[in-house]
Amino acid sequence: MLVREKIKVKSLGLRPYEPTLEAMREFTRRRDAGTPDEFWLLEHPPVYTLGLAAAAQDPQNGIAVVKTERGGQITYHGPGQLVLYTLVDLARRGIKVKRFVWMLEQAVLDLLQGRGARRPGAPGIYVGEAKVAALGIRVSRGCAFHGVALNVDMDLAPFTAIDPCGYPGLAVTQTRDLGIAGGVDELGRRLAAILIGRLDDA
Repeated sequence: MLVREKIKVKSLGLRPYEPTLEAMREFTRRRDAGTPDEFWLLEHPPVYTLGLAAAAQDPQNGIAVVKTERGGQITYHGPGQLVLYTLVDLARRGIKVKRFVWMLEQAVLDLLQGRGARRPGAPGIYVGEAKVAALGIRVSRGCAFHGVALNVDMDLAPFTAIDPCGYPGLAVTQTRDLGIAGGVDELGRRLAAILIGRLDDA
């Protein structure tokens, strides 16, 4: 590991997606070699987001669709979903992008305590045939932003209006239905701590 530093963890509550996206972009544009990494823990009001690989979709249910520069396809964010944005200088830490994606997935697997699994060629975490966590990142000048979204206790119906992560008919699930105790705030703190441990051990 090239650097060991304290990551700032910010709990931001319910935040609109587009201003948060612009704040991530601005943070990444303005950061320099001495800027501490940050984790942002939050929820979003209902919104669909399109990754770079996503085809345009119109769910026709009144929920906004926002194009982003993250990797991946289309997904849904809404209240009751834990979003962890990872503003991490990968170059400074000597971590490759694929390794960082593995760390994000592994942190979720650790949180789920054996209930989840990866799927080859399909980033995210699955329980049986259902997806419980989606992830997508963007790296600019060696610095990552965007992150991972974990379904905790939310209305899953809006997922049925899209092809989640580009897969028609993909089922989704959430931690509440898996019998995992804890709301968004508690699971957010736990997930952040697990990921910090992974980064410290890198």
